[in-house]
Amino acid sequence: MYIFNSKNESASILTLENVAEYLRVHPSTIYRLLKKKQLPGFKLGRDWCFNQESIDRWRADAERSRGP
Repeated sequence: MYIFNSKNESASILTLENVAEYLRVHPSTIYRLLKKKQLPGFKLGRDWCFNQESIDRWRADAERSRGP
């Protein structure tokens, strides 16, 4: 799914199922992380949505915090 901002640049928005596949985890893991407020996401109506850039930053930060 793509949403276009006012600068005519596309921002990739992922559904819960998309982000689970992207991170290679089960959807219930995504729900658990959302409940703990450990994953950046937002709701549109009843559905959870995720900005791919935010997920990439979250993933990079998590990998850095684990250390070498």
